[in-house]
Amino acid sequence: MTPPTDDDTPATEGATAFDLVGGEPGVRALVDRFYDLMDLEPAYAGIRRLHPTTLDDSRDKLFWFLCGWLGGPNHYVERFGHPRLRARHLPYPIGIAERDQWLACMQQAMREQGLPDALSQRLAAAFFNTADWMRNRGG
Repeated sequence: MTPPTDDDTPATEGATAFDLVGGEPGVRALVDRFYDLMDLEPAYAGIRRLHPTTLDDSRDKLFWFLCGWLGGPNHYVERFGHPRLRARHLPYPIGIAERDQWLACMQQAMREQGLPDALSQRLAAAFFNTADWMRNRGG
């Protein structure tokens, strides 16, 4: 795939975010980098503690979810039905700090994967809306 551009050239016209990220290989690389960073960076220790000891299942579930969320195949829905994101996250204490760590980790992963700035900004805004909706604690 030709790397996506930041403008509305014919190469990106009509393409989904899934396409612009690089399809399944691009989504997998983004998710893997996200969880690698969560494991490596002390700044993300708060959200890392909310996850199981091994991240294999978390990696797969986020990959399956993001494929569909970005406009690609609905792997998550095919396996588990409706994502019910808020309900699935209610058992975990998610406040502003956890939201912000998740977002910073994803933004770093997008940057390190070389996503175009315009795409990263668009995704960051959408991720913020979803992450903020996951909050179930104050501060």
